[in-house]
Amino acid sequence: MSGLCGWMGYGAGGAGKEVVDAMAAPLARFDQSAAYSEAATRSAAAVVAQAGSAHLHRDGSLLVAVWGSPVLRDAALAQQAASQGLAAALGNAWRQMGAERLSAALHGAFAICVLDEASGEAMLATDRLGTHPLYWQLAGESLLFASSADALARHPQAGNELDAQGLYNYVYFHMVPSPGTAYRQQQRLLPGEFLHYRQGRIETRPYWRMQFQEEGKRSFAELREEFLSLLRSSVREAAGGHKVGAFLSGGTDSSTIAGILCDVGGAPAQTYSIGFEAQGYDEMEYARIASRHFGTAHHEYYVTPDDVVSAIPQIAQVFDQPFGNASAVPAFYCARMARADGITRMFGGDGGDELFGGNERYAKQHVFALYERVPELLRKALLEPAVFNFPGGERVRLLRKARSYIEQASVAMPARLETYNLLGRYGPQQVFTDEFLAGADIGQPLASLSRTYGQSEAKSLINRMLALDLKITLADNDLPKVMKACELAGMEVAFPFLNDEMVAFSAGLTPQQKLNGTQLRWFFKEALRGFLPDAIITKQKHGFGLPFGVWLQQHKPLQQLASDSLTDLKKRKIVRGEFIEQLVGQHLSEHAGYHGTMVWVLMMLEQWFRQRPALRV
Repeated sequence: MSGLCGWMGYGAGGAGKEVVDAMAAPLARFDQSAAYSEAATRSAAAVVAQAGSAHLHRDGSLLVAVWGSPVLRDAALAQQAASQGLAAALGNAWRQMGAERLSAALHGAFAICVLDEASGEAMLATDRLGTHPLYWQLAGESLLFASSADALARHPQAGNELDAQGLYNYVYFHMVPSPGTAYRQQQRLLPGEFLHYRQGRIETRPYWRMQFQEEGKRSFAELREEFLSLLRSSVREAAGGHKVGAFLSGGTDSSTIAGILCDVGGAPAQTYSIGFEAQGYDEMEYARIASRHFGTAHHEYYVTPDDVVSAIPQIAQVFDQPFGNASAVPAFYCARMARADGITRMFGGDGGDELFGGNERYAKQHVFALYERVPELLRKALLEPAVFNFPGGERVRLLRKARSYIEQASVAMPARLETYNLLGRYGPQQVFTDEFLAGADIGQPLASLSRTYGQSEAKSLINRMLALDLKITLADNDLPKVMKACELAGMEVAFPFLNDEMVAFSAGLTPQQKLNGTQLRWFFKEALRGFLPDAIITKQKHGFGLPFGVWLQQHKPLQQLASDSLTDLKKRKIVRGEFIEQLVGQHLSEHAGYHGTMVWVLMMLEQWFRQRPALRV
């Protein structure tokens, strides 16, 4: 995977180096990256990464480790890094700047630790979009940390007691959202957050938060010119001297990255696509359209049900938290194909939707929000009584749709985003055992969404949703999916849209330039009109979706793997056995695509347990 790990305030004596090297081992499981480590008296750090992404410095009792290649915009600091080395320069800056200012001085994708035994202080920080994760735990007065929960668990003081709330949240969200984890003792830094440790005490604070400038007055022509320039510089910077390739799904984001890579590279970009032999899931033709348009050197692979069976245990092993996004499977095969071609870094198009307004729910919520503009007296005294009390209204299609609209529009944001949540539809009490639910708060997922949603100071609905999705959809879901899939394939990955300057640029667009009525990512598409093929601009969003539910109806080995997994999951007393039987015996035959998602989520939970046999609920 690459990453860093270590501790502060733990006296391991002469075994310090041995312990930190043991923690670092899981970080190199799949890509065999080099590991570098140092141990002082009561602190130690290790960083595991490919050349150029690992930085470690020790100056007496001061240890600095950096994973990634952070960009230094401060000229003096950049000059010091060029002459002294990045980690040494940041160690000097730590003494002058402190934790918050030092974190804010770093740009790009990174994780950093500074361990200062002389002052008894330490800092941890992850990048602004949370690309490089950092887990931490306070054990007595010792701060333990790692880029992976599996690495953190190898410290002698770390516990591995599972957290019922984290597992509940996994089934709700299909991932474990930060700052929570699957472990009771562990937490995870939020995007753009730093941790300051001093003499056994912890404080976490944001050093960066998305600030939207909603009153933009710049002309379209000026914005378009800057946008295209930023695209080129972001792709050029992300390449970093590597032999690069790009995921190409045929959507606007991946097609844009592929086209710009051809433009700045001066040669056909190496692009990689995944297809499926399943009606309604295969989008290879759009990837081919983009490839022909830009003249990329295109590579294709059709994932089969047998591939899925083979990949499932591997996916469960590489993810250090339960993870239920099935798109990790095609992403893995795509990255593996590129790795076989000698590609060392893949470009993902992730982030475009969350920066420029590309998710379908943004348009849908805009329509629901229109109901809030109707005067309350008119709604309560006239509209709602007429719609809900009309005799025989349940038999009139138009009235049924009106009732559904009003019911959803009446739910406050952000809970309205979860009205179709699978767990909510089944009902937690029908899914989980009473014993398990005794240790979880079923209201916590929506409460955490509300907290994150409420932290944004944006005035517009679209920007508040974008701020929420930067955390929930991007940092907690899509980025780990691609990062871990690439780790399993032994591949580095970069996300050009997440360049800090690009993120700041998107924050300066007006709400209408992101969502124009119900037109998604209006500015993005208009700025790229003539660059992207028209068929790509007008296509419906899809991506590397996996036809798991469809294949589960037909493919015996897949059926057997799912059945065995769910049978074993019953024994863990988390999910009710009768729910699993109903899910597989009735729900799946009624709607394979819809209910297949829950089969996948529960199957991957059991597969995650199997890869960690020492864990107990």
